[in-house]
Amino acid sequence: MGKELSSSSSSSSLSSSVVKKIVLSYSYVGIWIFLSFTVIVYNKYILDRKMYNWPFPISLTMIHMLFCSSIAFLLVRVFHVVEPISMSRELYIGSVVPIGALYALSLWFSNSAYIYLSVSFIQMLKALMPVAVYSIGILLKKDPFKSDTMANMVSISFGVAIAAYGEARFDTWGVFLQLAAVAFEATRLVLIQILLTSKGITLNPITSLYYVAPCCFVFLFVPWVAVEFPVLRQTSTFQIDLAVFGTNSLCAFALNLAVFLLIGKTSALTMNVAGVVKDWLLIAFSWSVIKDTVTPVNLIGYGIAFLGVAYYNHSKLQALKAKEVQKKSPAQGDEEEAGSLLMEEREGGDGRKNDSQV
Repeated sequence: MGKELSSSSSSSSLSSSVVKKIVLSYSYVGIWIFLSFTVIVYNKYILDRKMYNWPFPISLTMIHMLFCSSIAFLLVRVFHVVEPISMSRELYIGSVVPIGALYALSLWFSNSAYIYLSVSFIQMLKALMPVAVYSIGILLKKDPFKSDTMANMVSISFGVAIAAYGEARFDTWGVFLQLAAVAFEATRLVLIQILLTSKGITLNPITSLYYVAPCCFVFLFVPWVAVEFPVLRQTSTFQIDLAVFGTNSLCAFALNLAVFLLIGKTSALTMNVAGVVKDWLLIAFSWSVIKDTVTPVNLIGYGIAFLGVAYYNHSKLQALKAKEVQKKSPAQGDEEEAGSLLMEEREGGDGRKNDSQV
């Protein structure tokens, strides 16, 4: 009788624990979707010539970098919320600097694309991120070549090509900028695995901004002086609305925290799945509220790419589950039950962090 009560109590405790983790997981997903959605639409509003009409993507990104650097410095050096990690000058120059340079290029080109392309079409082009990450991983010998995975990548690319063919406001320069942003972001993600993760270095959201954001600011300063500074000086647009740019920078900073929170508490794979939901919401919002033209060919093409991305995520999930089953002992069965519901595998990812427009 005592054993039955104990078993029932244990089962009840496990169920409440699993439910609590599921609720928290969905909360993290909801926060990330909301902030990512807000930053993308906010950046589009500021940069688009038909809206706020401040088409200076380098300047906007530099404002974000300066804001994030300042907040991170206060949290690390003044208030000691988190401690800086031990990092030598050689490690910083060899690892953080190239990652920061690629991040600066990714954000610059990605924000620039908002001037020329609709929000919905940009989200469709971002479906190419798994293709870019996998291809660069092969080139840098981080991932092995697999014919079935490459076939999946081709299907995603085919779907995006159809979506591009059906785009009503197709702009060659805008497409080039977004594809370049995807390429730079994919390279950055692969280099993070090669240069930092392989050395056992992990950065939390605060220390990541503390080390990377100032580096990004410096790399952006050079093209800013050459490209945007002369125009800003000539048009006298140095005076900015503190309410608009302050809240925009705050949202970008919060998004960076939400990205690390979501990955840390669930998984990169969970963020990828949530990212697909967010993309469809942005496409619907772009069509219904911003009044961007979304054609049937757009939707058919993105639908094909979406199925390819969904299959890619499913394949990664199955591979991770198989790997976890090999590692786990029978005594860990309860934790495995919770983990399978939340997809709490700590590996994987196709670069959804590209939406993190700091």
